[in-house]
Amino acid sequence: MNGQYVLDLQEVDDTQVAVVGGKGAQLGALSRVEGIRVPAGFCVTTDAFRRVLAEAPSVEDLIDQLSRLNPDDGEAVRTLSAQIRSAIEAITIPGDLTAAITEALSRVGEQAAYAVRSSATAEDLPTASFAGQQDTYLNVVGPAAILPHVSRCWASLFTERAVIYRRRNGIDHRAVHMAVVVQQMVFPQAAGILFTADPVTGNRKVATVDAGFGLGEALVSGLVNPDVFKVRHGEVVAKTIAAKHLAVQALPAGGTRETAVDTQRQEQPALTDAQVVELVQLGRRIEAHFGRPQDIEWCLVDDGFHVVQSRPITTLFPIPEAGDQENHVYVSVGHQQMMTDPMKPLGLSMWQLTAMVPMHEAGGRLFVDVTRRLASPASRAALLDVIGRGDPLIRDALETVLDRGDFVPSLPDEGPGGPQARRDALAPVETDPAVVTELIERSQADIATLRHDIRTKTGTALFDFLLEAFQGHKAALGDPLNMQAIMAGMEATWWLNDNLEEWLGEKSAADTLTLSAPGNVTSEMGLALLDVADVIRPHPEVVGFLEGVEGEGFLDELAKVAGGTETRDAIEGYLDRYGMRCVGEIDITRPRWRERPTSLVPVILDNVRNFEPGAAQRRFEQGRQAARQKEQDVLSRLRALPDGERKADEAKRMIDRVRTFIGYREYPKYGIVSRYFVYKQALLEEAERLVQADLLREKEDIFYLTFQEFHDAVRSRQVDEQLIAQRKDTFRSCQALTPPRVLTSDGEAVSGSYRREGLPAGALIGLPVSTGTIEGKARVILDMAEADLEAGDILVTPFTDPSWSPLFVSIAGLVTEVGGLMTHGAVIAREYGLPAVVGVEQATRLIRDGQRIRVHGTDGYIELLSST
Repeated sequence: MNGQYVLDLQEVDDTQVAVVGGKGAQLGALSRVEGIRVPAGFCVTTDAFRRVLAEAPSVEDLIDQLSRLNPDDGEAVRTLSAQIRSAIEAITIPGDLTAAITEALSRVGEQAAYAVRSSATAEDLPTASFAGQQDTYLNVVGPAAILPHVSRCWASLFTERAVIYRRRNGIDHRAVHMAVVVQQMVFPQAAGILFTADPVTGNRKVATVDAGFGLGEALVSGLVNPDVFKVRHGEVVAKTIAAKHLAVQALPAGGTRETAVDTQRQEQPALTDAQVVELVQLGRRIEAHFGRPQDIEWCLVDDGFHVVQSRPITTLFPIPEAGDQENHVYVSVGHQQMMTDPMKPLGLSMWQLTAMVPMHEAGGRLFVDVTRRLASPASRAALLDVIGRGDPLIRDALETVLDRGDFVPSLPDEGPGGPQARRDALAPVETDPAVVTELIERSQADIATLRHDIRTKTGTALFDFLLEAFQGHKAALGDPLNMQAIMAGMEATWWLNDNLEEWLGEKSAADTLTLSAPGNVTSEMGLALLDVADVIRPHPEVVGFLEGVEGEGFLDELAKVAGGTETRDAIEGYLDRYGMRCVGEIDITRPRWRERPTSLVPVILDNVRNFEPGAAQRRFEQGRQAARQKEQDVLSRLRALPDGERKADEAKRMIDRVRTFIGYREYPKYGIVSRYFVYKQALLEEAERLVQADLLREKEDIFYLTFQEFHDAVRSRQVDEQLIAQRKDTFRSCQALTPPRVLTSDGEAVSGSYRREGLPAGALIGLPVSTGTIEGKARVILDMAEADLEAGDILVTPFTDPSWSPLFVSIAGLVTEVGGLMTHGAVIAREYGLPAVVGVEQATRLIRDGQRIRVHGTDGYIELLSST
């Protein structure tokens, strides 16, 4: 037998993906697992594929053309991929290769029936499951039929869907090769799919079995609905038996056909409960071998279960490592920080080192373990209250877990010194603007000292200095006065909304009362960019120059254009104050505006186009007047009520309090990202020294190391390039994952519900965070740099952190998938008087760009008014 071109499955293991492809490697490894039966067969290796392609150089030229095509040009992709498939199928298989395949067939059984299955080198890998991207042919009999089917499998590397999938996942067509698995057919009474973790909820302790009669092709192709069994702890806990009218059966002479299932069998289960439990036990053995949950194709024949494929389930969100076997409940940090994208390792570790509570990483995101706080009645009530006010979906998800009764242990309330007691012990701060002034001055002084002291630090001394600086960073955040000022504004908002709704029947009255509150650094950031536009607007040459900007060095080029010097000074002044900000700013590795000023250019140009001079001052003054008018209106209506003077006096105190402190709510984050930029600049200088010493390829590669690993690299003068490459792959795979709001240690992603009734049919439900109703054109924007807004547009986006606030001056309303009452987007929407609904699940998928919608910011829902 020619070992170069053909390998028996028994000779193969999961280290040989490059030789036999993902499916072949998995099957070879499966055949080695004790107690698992895999039908006999062999692999036609990738060497054979390369040999065949070498027979036809024209195919290489076509692949070159394919690599240059725009993946969105569906017609061109379809035409060229069909040409490549035809060319591969037309190649005559060389004689020595034909002989190797025929010899392998004679050893297994030349006239037996076989399944001929593609096995690409980028298929069924731990980080990317390519299910259904290439082809499988069932019940192929005899060498004369098998050889052309091998050619078809090679050609299936270039099906239209496989080509598009590779392009979308950043996989080079030339980097993927095709092996072929030729495997003896089994003729089952039943077949189907076993997921060793629940593919919907992610629960690792619940296995799901889909089963039908005959070959599994009936289920995979959607021909019939399967019976579905759920198994937990060795018993069937739920099942749905489908009416199975059809089955796919093998024909004696080869091929398959659909057959009708006898009427009396249609609603019988394809498996008994005992068989389901036995199958799941086999699945657990396979899962243990591969070390991760599996999607397994199985067949039941007379003598038991055979496994014909196993691949990793790549859509499951990973579970934080706990180091114990206890139950844990985790809450997403990203949903509270309005940044649910994955973070790179340096970003994750820096946030962990500077956070006020321990945080756990999973799937490139951070989570807080709230199990202990849920366990005791007092801390549970406080946690649910605070979280419920911010994000009702998280509260509802936590209550769903608690309602199960046995997942979270019950503990006694904390003693007098517990964290909740310490929070309660914070005395309310006086309503005095000087408090805010003092806190801001203190923060600015700390950052100035940090900038001064870090300049002389290099090497390991820099890392030692930073570890000390992180302690100062945390001390500033935990300063009782800082906490009191933040809570004062939030509690005054809650008080006003609760009491004014009770007394006056008016929802969300605080929204108008907080318009143009003083000292809100995030809303000032949006208005300041309007002032930059005012400088540019009189200079058409500058506008033309900015419309053609591509490189980051454009600020130096501006001086050559009439009006360019003033423009450069205005943008530089803006960057001096806000250049440390960017989209996803909690990840220190994200490029800041100062590093990538081109990201601001589209917003500046929108402001030039959409606004008249002086818009910033007018907007702020209009908001201030509206808030003052609202205050007078509320107080006069309260005085007309029974006990009205007392109610009006209390409301006045709270209005003064909210206007004193609510603007400060945004300042601590500004302080954090200001510090972060100082840290980042120093760390990048250190990375550049590693590059100069030929220890690192690019300075940005350190983003894929944790802070401690970076420290170790500087100390040891050694960088693990292989680890960096592996981390880059992991980061790419994390980008395909959607983080849950709440995650359990069983891997279950728990989704909350709003549980509201009486809304219009088809309305999208969310959290009302800024009052008012607005109708307009939806602009679905996933990347701030791609924004092209007109006045009156309604922004629909996954999340908005503070860096999005410059867009808020142009829009009429806001819809986000993530957010809460006190997250940044909500605060700024209220500040600007924009009706806003946040926490709208899948808003960017359910609302189409350009569609007319109506946002009900007071009641928390969106109506879709047009189909486009």
